[in-house]
Amino acid sequence: MPRMEKKDNKAKTYEGERIAKRLARAGVCSRRDAERLIAEGRVAVDGKKLISPALNVTEKNIVTVDGKPIDAPEETRIWRYHKPAGTITTARDPQGRPTVFEKLPPEMPRVVSVGRLDFNTEGLLLLTNDGELARHMELPQNAWLRHYRVRVHGAMDADRLKKLADGVTISGIRYDGIKAEIEKKQKADASNVWLSVTIREGKNREVRKIMEHMGLQVTRLIRTSFGPFQLGTLPRGNIEEVPRRALKDSLGGFFAQRKKAKK
Repeated sequence: MPRMEKKDNKAKTYEGERIAKRLARAGVCSRRDAERLIAEGRVAVDGKKLISPALNVTEKNIVTVDGKPIDAPEETRIWRYHKPAGTITTARDPQGRPTVFEKLPPEMPRVVSVGRLDFNTEGLLLLTNDGELARHMELPQNAWLRHYRVRVHGAMDADRLKKLADGVTISGIRYDGIKAEIEKKQKADASNVWLSVTIREGKNREVRKIMEHMGLQVTRLIRTSFGPFQLGTLPRGNIEEVPRRALKDSLGGFFAQRKKAKK
């Protein structure tokens, strides 16, 4: 009887890391945006333009974006930024509106945002030089809580507000449970109310869409926290780096996973 060869069930290992991950770790952009840059023909490895993100690279490879070499991955850093209303969270805007990144100090390194705040939303926006971390914090399964203060105008139904904890479906899109509580009413006008709202998913314009579904007009929207990071008393338009010790305490799981992946 012929001897049967033993199958190797171990997964194959590949040298280096995916190009999108490399771009993210260098703070160029998120992994998702890296795929877009590659599709646009803006990324090259060792002088050869990429046509697919299905490529692994090592530290020996020279990676360029728009002809400029990307920086070597630096130690992960995060900043708290108090985004003012009337700015857009993007690197450039076709409509010419002011962007968040135009407002940053000139000495800031290249950073990406953790999620986004829409044009008229203000409050806490996290910025990081580590695109991989930004992606990690944005993933719904990591369940980072986002807290908002919302001023709304309209007839308030407290019972209906409580039912948002069970989730709601709007235009075919399912939003998971939302915690919404009445904070205070404006003395001059009882129809203007401040709400405290907590969400986990952070879908596009989620808070505004839910309030509109409730028949309420949002007149002001402020994000006060994202996960363990707080807006606090940071003045509008100001930026402040999160201390390294606090960063490691808050994101120990992420750093442990990264260290394990490198072994």
